[in-house]
Amino acid sequence: MKKSVAFLLILVLTLGIFVAGCGGGKNANQDTATNDPVEQPDTNDKNENSEPAEEDSSPDKEAEVTSLIFWTFQELHKQFIDDAVLTWNEKNPDSPIELVTEVYSYDEMHNKLLIALQSGVGAPDIADIEISKFANYLKGSTPSLVLLNDYIGSDIEYCVQARFDNYAKDGKYYGIDYHVGATVMFYNTEILDQAGVDPKDIVTWDDYVEVGKKVVAETGIPMTTIEITDQWTLYPMISQIGSDIFDSQGNIIIDNEDNIKVLQFLYDMVHKHKIAIPAPGGSHHAEEYFAFMNNGGAASVLMPLWYMGRFVEYMPDLDGKITILPLPAWEEGGYRSAGMGGTGTVVTTQSKHQDLAARFLVFAKVSREGAIKTWTMLGFDPIRWDVWDAPEMSADNKYTDYFGKGIFDMLLEIKDEIHPTNIPEIYPAAIDIIKRDVVFKSIREQSLTPEEALKEAANELARQQ
Repeated sequence: MKKSVAFLLILVLTLGIFVAGCGGGKNANQDTATNDPVEQPDTNDKNENSEPAEEDSSPDKEAEVTSLIFWTFQELHKQFIDDAVLTWNEKNPDSPIELVTEVYSYDEMHNKLLIALQSGVGAPDIADIEISKFANYLKGSTPSLVLLNDYIGSDIEYCVQARFDNYAKDGKYYGIDYHVGATVMFYNTEILDQAGVDPKDIVTWDDYVEVGKKVVAETGIPMTTIEITDQWTLYPMISQIGSDIFDSQGNIIIDNEDNIKVLQFLYDMVHKHKIAIPAPGGSHHAEEYFAFMNNGGAASVLMPLWYMGRFVEYMPDLDGKITILPLPAWEEGGYRSAGMGGTGTVVTTQSKHQDLAARFLVFAKVSREGAIKTWTMLGFDPIRWDVWDAPEMSADNKYTDYFGKGIFDMLLEIKDEIHPTNIPEIYPAAIDIIKRDVVFKSIREQSLTPEEALKEAANELARQQ
């Protein structure tokens, strides 16, 4: 009997505790909402033994990566910008970038980009625009490109101003170049040694012709090649003589006396002196030309300094055989170089990440580190002049291995002998005419005299204005 009573008491007590526990849980929550005396634990405090919430798993949580699209027409530019992304991500872990780079042919990329910007759909975040095409993208009151002045800031004081003016409208900068583009002469010393001549003895263009005659006589190899479907032979020599296609007011001067003299000189090198030939493939960027030069096809070639990268990339058999010197002057004491070419990299207004893209672009090209890599990676003369005497500029790299040292010592000699160029809106049309007609008709076809070819070009430009 006692055992039965005891068992019943235990059972009653157990059920009471169970019911109190279930009901009390709900009431306790209600009480804590209204009764201050009951202190609740801070839910933000972490128990040292508990697992943290997933979103707080690390105090150094990785930042979200932003994907940007970059269009270019040059594989070497892709390599440079891809490397800049790695450096940017190291220095900016709070705003990392993933770059999707698309390399197109020259015409395809420029046409595709122009259509995308005009239609308002399909443009990349960042794009390269070659200098002869750039004016096409500045037409209208509001270009579809991001204004870069504030991003460049005070760094422009340490840069070659003219390289920004090439990509400006009304004092507003829309593109950033890779280089200055000082034009030089690349000499094949192996061929010149066979002819018994020293390129350092060449002071004027008249000297150049005489040396060329000796080279042809001794080796049977032409002294040089002339582009007939591109501008990199004619235009630098026009600039070097102190002339241009347009004057500073945008007036057409392509057919002036100086320019006729230059084109006639090129004609005479081919057809009168017979020391030059049209470039195989038409231009110094044709595959046929690379193969021709790589096999020792000509004793020299006139091109901007950025062409070093083409030698290293496409003409490996000339390693150690090429020396770089200033251009021959038209007369003693005259200009020995010309600032040529360029590619302005832009940020489009269609980008959803304009600020990040612009900051990255300035970092890649305008910063000291970026300017130095312009040389060490691409073999270009950086737009930022205050790095020209930096130790990295004279350190061993694939360009000094290929061409030897002293490249920037030579460049410093001629940096003040570069005539500015004028690039009005009609400039792309003028370059197209030079590429398509001027040199081809006068030198290849000989259907027009140099003077007639330039007069025809001036008339066509006048019709397009």
